[in-house]
This record gives sequence, C-alpha cells and structure tokens, in this order.
Amino acid sequence: MRTAARVLLLDAGDRVLLFRGWDPLRPQDGEWWFTPGGGLDPGETLEAAALRELAEETGLTGVPLGPAVWFRTAQFPWGQHTYRQHETFFLVRVPGHAVDVSGFTEIEEQAVLGHRWWSVADLAATEATVYPTSIAVELDRLLRDGPPAQPYEVASDDAA
Repeated sequence: MRTAARVLLLDAGDRVLLFRGWDPLRPQDGEWWFTPGGGLDPGETLEAAALRELAEETGLTGVPLGPAVWFRTAQFPWGQHTYRQHETFFLVRVPGHAVDVSGFTEIEEQAVLGHRWWSVADLAATEATVYPTSIAVELDRLLRDGPPAQPYEVASDDAA
C-alpha cells in the first residue's frame, strides 16, 4: 500500500484548490479533479510530504500546516499499474494564492491539465468527476463545524 499526503488548500473565500488531470496512458479513463498532494518519499512524514507537495505543485511555501482532517483509501489504475493508496488530508488556509506550477515533475506536466478554485456550491453542482467523491459534503461540514478533533474517513473511492 502506498501512503500519500493531500492538502485541502482553502482561500479567504472558502474555496478549495483542485487540479484537473488525466492519465496520458489511459485516455479512455477521462479526466478528473483532485487536491494537491502525493506519495511520501522514503523516510518522510505525512506532514513533511504535505508541505513538500504543496510547494512543488502550487509554489506555496512558508505556510503553517493545519490539522489532518480526513483520510481515505483509494485504488486506481495509473499507466500500467493499479495502486492502492492510503491518503491523509491536511487543512491549509491562505488569504489567496496565485498558483505556480513550475515545480511540477515531468509526469505532472503531462497529466495535469489545469487548476481552479472551487466553492462548496460549485462542487455540489458539478457533473465533473472530483475525488474524493464526497468532497462537497465533507468540505461543507468542515467549513460549518471546523476541523474535527481527530481525522475521520471520507469516501474511499476506486479512483484517484
């Protein structure tokens, strides 16, 4: 099982940053939206991975990492392999941020097609595929109730 750290990056308008991607080796799988984040490097903590991935994928550095709020397990095909990945989602709040993707890896440059900031209403209304699939409901709960005392499990999807 692969371990990953993901970030719920929220701006002052309570919008979450999501990336739009696809698998260039599996175009038949379509496109989907997902949070910044990725797998841990050897010896890396979840917290360090979340901050590293945030810097690489958005250019954002020097921000405090908020609490872990959710976790899930996802199983998904990527290229020639199928992965099973345990993900922990951390909350990060910023007033705003102009996303800088210059730190993308080569595969991210090929697989990420764009990004945008989403409101809960946008997420609830979209017909696009978004992971985790329960993000609209869970983000609404997080904004209404604040971070939970302990992270809890959200929809464990069989996809990114």
